[in-house]
Amino acid sequence: MIIKQISIFIENRPGRLAEITDIIAKNNINIRALSIADTTNFGILRIIVDNPELVEEKLRENNITASITSVLSVAIKDRPGGLAEVLKILSDNGIAIEYMYAFLAKKEDEAYVIMRIEKDDEAKRLLEANGYYGLN
Repeated sequence: MIIKQISIFIENRPGRLAEITDIIAKNNINIRALSIADTTNFGILRIIVDNPELVEEKLRENNITASITSVLSVAIKDRPGGLAEVLKILSDNGIAIEYMYAFLAKKEDEAYVIMRIEKDDEAKRLLEANGYYGLN
């Protein structure tokens, strides 16, 4: 449920995202999820991969700023209210979310939410106690 995410500083210019994903692909690493938050001149690319330490190393070798952080992954029911149930558990226990993004799972009835939370150990415990699980 607690997994590693790579945050990458990315200039907002044509081809930069292609360059970064090409470095990852050439090292035979699978991107499982991603999110981009941007401004006019730069953005932050957040990715979940199957080998975060190698991605961080290869990006730095190419002078690309990257860092690894812990995030919480949660499988939710892919139906109306699925996300609301998870957020209510966290909210009712005073746990705030810094940011989040979602992606569909390979299973037809599930989706995953990636959340950056200060109290990730406490959130993990609460969610698991309510039957939730995360990425493997």
